[in-house]
Amino acid sequence: MKTNMNNLRKYGSAPFSVAVIHGGPGAAGEMQPVAEELSKNFGVLEPLQTTASLEGQVRELKAVLERDGSLPIILIGHSWGAWLAYILAAKSPKLVKKLILVGSGPFEAKYTKGMLATRLSRLNDHDRQEAVFLLLELNQNRYCNPGTLEKVGQLISKADSFNPMPNNGVEVDVRQDIDVQQDIYQGVWPEADKLRKSGELLKLGEKIQCPVVAVHGDYDPHPAAGVREPLSGVVKDFHFILLNKCGHDPWREKEAKDKFYGILKEECATGI
Repeated sequence: MKTNMNNLRKYGSAPFSVAVIHGGPGAAGEMQPVAEELSKNFGVLEPLQTTASLEGQVRELKAVLERDGSLPIILIGHSWGAWLAYILAAKSPKLVKKLILVGSGPFEAKYTKGMLATRLSRLNDHDRQEAVFLLLELNQNRYCNPGTLEKVGQLISKADSFNPMPNNGVEVDVRQDIDVQQDIYQGVWPEADKLRKSGELLKLGEKIQCPVVAVHGDYDPHPAAGVREPLSGVVKDFHFILLNKCGHDPWREKEAKDKFYGILKEECATGI
């Protein structure tokens, strides 16, 4: 059963020993399917990010976990949410029992080269042209059309998926039921990108005390090496799992979904 609060959804019943952290920044609700599946075995929190600064999101997540979580807690972060969970685990190590990074962005800027080209190459001509136009609008105009980020997300999701699950008989090539918040993205992402470029993001890994597991799809445009290689050098207890025939959102992938959930349930069971 799901319980809604202003910036939190609860699944299952206490103790809430697992929390799933959505990406974006500003893609609130994308982890709902994962929370629902895991709630068959665990009490799960799904915090929804509402602040438009990196530090604000760290403070908000910390407050939610301290108020409603069974501490120390297992954090499962996806994409930007993987970074957010990683930052929190570094800054408040006593709060986190295990950290699971799903489809994380690369931890060093050098690994981002070619990511956009890979995504664009997977789109048809019409979608590619639209994506380029919208990305230019998003990057150049802080106050662009409110629907720009949502449409970009739909196109990127199409490029990021290997073989997505069907939805009512239609292949899923966009993310469903997500509250895309453009102001949060434009407030948080430049700060996060700056943190990576400075090297401070990776350096935070030295402060993480819990086990860290990274789960990554082999079709994810975010290069697996950009997660595996940097973290192997700074995180004391680190394990990397590569999923075959899998894009950026493993729970949406036909071939990888079952294995992905099996991994999550095993990692959560051994972490509690």
